Amino acid sequence: MAGFASLCMVNLDCANPGQLAEFYSGVLGWDVLHKEDEYAMIGGSDGAPIGFGRVEGYQPPAWPDPASPKRYHLDFYVDDLDEAAKKCVDLGGTIAEHQPGERWRVILDPSGQPFCVCLRQS
Repeated sequence: MAGFASLCMVNLDCANPGQLAEFYSGVLGWDVLHKEDEYAMIGGSDGAPIGFGRVEGYQPPAWPDPASPKRYHLDFYVDDLDEAAKKCVDLGGTIAEHQPGERWRVILDPSGQPFCVCLRQS
């Protein structure tokens, strides 16, 4: 089935747009295209840009508590899980205590939102 639209951007709610833009810029190697108190955006040559918008009272989910479900979940391919997890921590992320798989690592970004680094398929 042919679609009628194409993805132009992903926007994520958060408490600190600039902090998340800097974090994901480091993870992806993308440029910070825009950064102000209420909104920030990153972009690169290989994918739709990601925007980060401030939401007053933002509270991250309590991973993996089902009473506090995730609102979104990003996955990123990497070649080395341990190295990628260390780089995420160096950028300000946290390795989640609960790790439900072996081919990926759940990381909490600086806002507390979980995402995964996944072992690239060979």
